[in-house]
Amino acid sequence: MANLESFLPQLIHSLQTAGVQKTYAKAQYLLRAGETEKNLYFIVSGAVRIFLPSAHEEHTIRLGYEGSIINSLASFLTGQPSEFYVEAIRKTVVNVISKEQVIEISQASTASLKAYNNLLETVITQQMEREVDLLTASPTERLQRVLKRSPHLFQQVPLKYIASYLRMSPETLSRIRNS
Repeated sequence: MANLESFLPQLIHSLQTAGVQKTYAKAQYLLRAGETEKNLYFIVSGAVRIFLPSAHEEHTIRLGYEGSIINSLASFLTGQPSEFYVEAIRKTVVNVISKEQVIEISQASTASLKAYNNLLETVITQQMEREVDLLTASPTERLQRVLKRSPHLFQQVPLKYIASYLRMSPETLSRIRNS
């Protein structure tokens, strides 16, 4: 884990210094389904969501806010078109670096490469834990776990997107929060 702890600051430093700063208006897309993800985003301010539309609703699968690193990971790793949209859910400023820059940073040393792999393992593990949560935990338990991981989430992200992320209606989320 020490490698990961030294790699993340290095990656964030690169995002802040070598990255290109871009501003997105609310409802503007950083990436659309069908496009290939070629970037990594560090959120300076604002918030984004990664979502998948279906015939009847949109399914939020990830949320990012100030200090988060985010992208459409499967597309980024495989070079295949993304199934997901990455959308600013309020005015958002991001620092962007290309996949090539990420690879360059990760391959700078054996320790960096190992730390990059640890970062990917962490993200994959978090996704698997979320899937298990969605399948097995009650709505109240899901909310408690999200608040434990991200206690400031409600200050950063509108309720309707948190509800979508937790796979419940905004009304159910409000009722759970108020009980």
